Amino acid sequence: MRGARSPLRAANRRPQRLVRSPRSSLIGRSPPVASRRRPAAANGGRARGWRGGAGRRGRERRARHGGVPAAVRERVRAAGAMSPVWSLGAGLLLLLLWVRHRGLEAVLVHHRWVFVCLFLLPLSILFDVYYQLRAWAVWRLHSAPRQHAQRVRHIQAQVREWKNEGSKRYMCTGRPGWLTVSLRVGKYKKIHKNIMINLMDVLEVDTERQVVCVEPLVTMGQLTAHLNPMGWTIPVVPELDDLTVGGLIMGTGIESSSHIYGLFQHTCVAYELVLADGSLVRCSPTENSDLFYAVPWSCGTLGFLVAAEIQMIPAKKYVKIHYKPVRGLQKICEKFTEESKKKENSFVEGLLYSLEEAVIMTGVLTDEAEQSKINRIGNYYKPWFFKHVEKYLKADTTGVEYIPARHYYHRHTRSIFWELQDIIPFGNNPIFRYLFGWMVPPKISLLKLTQGEAIRKLYEQHHVVQDMLVPMKSLEKSIQTFHADLNVYPLWLCPFILPNNPGMVHPKGDETELYVDIGAYGEPKRKQFEARASMRQMEKFVRSVHGFQMLYADCYMTREEFWDMFDGSLYHKLREQMNCKDAFPEVYDKICKAARH
Repeated sequence: MRGARSPLRAANRRPQRLVRSPRSSLIGRSPPVASRRRPAAANGGRARGWRGGAGRRGRERRARHGGVPAAVRERVRAAGAMSPVWSLGAGLLLLLLWVRHRGLEAVLVHHRWVFVCLFLLPLSILFDVYYQLRAWAVWRLHSAPRQHAQRVRHIQAQVREWKNEGSKRYMCTGRPGWLTVSLRVGKYKKIHKNIMINLMDVLEVDTERQVVCVEPLVTMGQLTAHLNPMGWTIPVVPELDDLTVGGLIMGTGIESSSHIYGLFQHTCVAYELVLADGSLVRCSPTENSDLFYAVPWSCGTLGFLVAAEIQMIPAKKYVKIHYKPVRGLQKICEKFTEESKKKENSFVEGLLYSLEEAVIMTGVLTDEAEQSKINRIGNYYKPWFFKHVEKYLKADTTGVEYIPARHYYHRHTRSIFWELQDIIPFGNNPIFRYLFGWMVPPKISLLKLTQGEAIRKLYEQHHVVQDMLVPMKSLEKSIQTFHADLNVYPLWLCPFILPNNPGMVHPKGDETELYVDIGAYGEPKRKQFEARASMRQMEKFVRSVHGFQMLYADCYMTREEFWDMFDGSLYHKLREQMNCKDAFPEVYDKICKAARH
């Protein structure tokens, strides 16, 4: 109800005049509209302050705001601006109350996705942005080679300082254990002399020699982002973005192109290392060749890697990929072996969804693509790759797609193969992908940093992350063993050629042999699974077929069993010659279960 008008306003008010529309008297037309003339100002000018202003501008304001006073409008606007803040605050309060009620440890163990989505995903984005901007700035300023020489001298100075102090402790890299992609953190870093190695840049791209020179902490995501726009790539691009060159050399790396090029180490042409006496040494197949072949799989126990030269090959725009569902274990092994032997296949990969069901994928690099069949699988809103592949199995149909090359190289990154489904169960839901998929995946390093003792024990006893490298001729028997001892699916199948080079890993005979990596990642479904007993049984089988266990994973072997699996003759010879025994621990003492937590 409108209040009484003031006497002054009533006195100045002119009589109303009713203005009718010419059609207002017709049935169903608009009712009469009354208009008031504005009062004249006392000084003969325009009157102000009457219902939002005068004249045409006043009428426009009244039309826009419906006669609502400005002060009221401001309060409404302020309340609207604060509503997201209030909602966020209320949500956080409810979350804190819920965490307090359930207990922090229970939430982190049974509802880890809450912590991951609210904290680790945003932090992972910040990490990525920082490192991408840093890499771009360093390359644009061409400062990497100059800084590299300076940083290498700093590493040499640290080693000499350790020597002058009496060489009382072993040395190791000072990089925190939680920053590595391995799921375990090394205990040895707490008691060894930490040598700080801050080497994470691309140093040179030599298109004439077709070689890229990089520092050891350069990641696969960083390297492909750098090379692909220049029309180059490396022959073997191991899956996950955060895998580093140093980790792939000192440990190992593999990809679906390895049936042609071998393991990651086989695509490297030279290394530079700082040795136990502080000297800088270059090694290649023709220069210090023993050291060159002994470095891979040595886990930094022969010296500190400071640079590596890697082969490059011309890049193409797409990978034309064929999906073929196969049923029956024998047929799966036969088909996979057949495709792995074909050199015309640029890529070969298999996903085993059960003991009797798999999808075999083959791919070729190409610059041409059918537009209707292009699948940019790396886009954040796309289904996780292993789920996308499973559709062909469920539909029992073959298929052909063209995937952009860099999307293919990192196709398993967003879902960390299929590990992310155990952390964020609804992560592949279309709603989650469209709203939050751009933040996925969380950094493995942050997942390690924030996992408490309860989660660590839970993963150790009820979770498996293992890669076993076995001869292709033992594939069927190996899959049956994995099924009996673990019963984890999907299983990743990746073929690779293993040349008869010196070093810790080579075929049993004198000739190059075709091997396959069987990757098991997830929760074992085997009844009465016991981690130590089951893995020791698995390791025994792998040794019996002359296979190898990747060293990033939990190793339960004894020292004798370890050196029965790996050839330590050249490794031990060089450790003796280069006085490494007092400088670095033996590789077994860095990777065995007792050395990690």
